[in-house]
This record gives sequence, C-alpha cells and structure tokens, in this order.
Amino acid sequence: MRILFLGDVVGRSGRSAVLERVAQLRQDLKLDFLIVNGENASAGMGLSATNAREFLEAGIDCLTLGDHAFDQRDMLAHIDSEPRILRPLNFAKTAPGKGAHLFRLADGRRVYVAQVLGQVFMKRPYDDPFSQIDRALKAAPLGGLAQAVIVDIHAEATSEKMAMGHWCDGRASLVVGTHTHVPTADAQILPKGTAYLSDAGMCGDYLSVIGMDREEPLSRFVTGMVKGRFTPASGEASVCGVLVVTDDKTGRATAVEPLRLGGRLADTTQGG
Repeated sequence: MRILFLGDVVGRSGRSAVLERVAQLRQDLKLDFLIVNGENASAGMGLSATNAREFLEAGIDCLTLGDHAFDQRDMLAHIDSEPRILRPLNFAKTAPGKGAHLFRLADGRRVYVAQVLGQVFMKRPYDDPFSQIDRALKAAPLGGLAQAVIVDIHAEATSEKMAMGHWCDGRASLVVGTHTHVPTADAQILPKGTAYLSDAGMCGDYLSVIGMDREEPLSRFVTGMVKGRFTPASGEASVCGVLVVTDDKTGRATAVEPLRLGGRLADTTQGG
C-alpha cells in the first residue's frame, strides 16, 4: 500500500498549496491513502468545519488535528458527525470526536489511523500517550484487522517522538511526528518494520517563524512583550510530508521517503 502523510497545514497559503496538489499527488505517487494534519489550517489556529470539508472533498482521506483541535469553535459540533477527522486520543476526556479510526478502502483493505499528544514541553498535562496508543493498537492489530497502521504523534520533544516510534515498532506501519513544523532528516525503518520520521514538517510558507509572519514572533523574542497577534505567513507554501510503502500481508514498511514540494523547500527531495 502507498500512503502519504502531509504535515501541519498552516493558514491560507498552506491550504491552497495542498488543495492544488491533491489530485496530482494521488496520481503521480499512485496513492492508496492520503492523510493530512490540519491542526493550523484555519487562520493558523485549528481547523474550521468549512476548511475541513474543502480538504475532504478534494480527495484527502483523513485529517488529524492536535493541541489546537478545537480552537475553531465550530469543530466542537462538527467532529462527531465526521469520522474522517481525528483529534488526539489523550485530549480532554469530555472532548467530542475520536482519536482513532479504521478506514476501509474500496478494494477492501483497511487503514487504521491514530493520533496522540506528547507530554514533554506541552502547555497542558495531557494523559499518558503511550498507554493510550497501546490500547488503540491492540484494537486493530497490524497485519490482521488492519493492513496498515499510521500513528501521528503531535509533540514538541524529538526524544518523546523517537520513544513512541520504538514503542510502536512492529505494531504500526508508520509513526510520524507533527507539531514543530520543521521537517527532519531521520526517515528510517525500525528493526521490526515500522517506518519513522521525527517531524513531517509543515505545509506552509517557510519564509516565516514556523509558518507565522516574522514580525510578531521576532518582536516577542527580542522585547519579551506582546505587540499583536500571530498571523500566518502568506508567501508561497512548501508542501512537506512523508511517503510510506507497506506490505499488505504484514503491514510492515518496505520503503519510506520524505516529500518536499514548492516554496523555499522545492526539490530538496523527490517523492518516489
């Protein structure tokens, strides 16, 4: 199976870049399944119901969120009616929606997607992500109920993401980090067959501070004071993510390759 995961979409620029490329990516990469983290897609904070519908109608199979899952208030009501949108498993216990879902492809194959939030350096004390993922993976065994399993760990610390990769090794096809918006160069297949990447990067304008217009973040770092709101950078966006190829019988990864297209990161790697 050929599965593409695209990192955090940031603002209008990131949305446009992804939406413009969905059909071509599916064709060129011969994709069976496409997952996008939409955590910052709407004004840089959260995902609105309207933008979610645009993504899904364009041909994206699954949208994951993160710590800003409900910054756009209409998502609180929308997520329960749309199983293709996932919020983290270890978000607030009273939060609507689900953190994992088993998707059935037209040919009968099944892809299981789950997301958790890290705990290290995060602003809120989220529940233990390792026990939550352990429970989720037992519900859809790799190579059994699911032909592929994808885990999105939305976290700050690379150490926590790496630990999650090893925790899931042999039980997931891909463990990929999101949240920090900077693509990493450590794509690999772990000993038991799980593909791993610390961070997929963002789909946004890289002439920025992690997707935000530079002026306000720079001012806060230099002066320690808040002058205004963060606003998404509006230049040409790069589309960043990772392609994983899996064996349908075992669910294990046979290949993993970062993808970076357009904007300032154009052609630094090639999806195959």
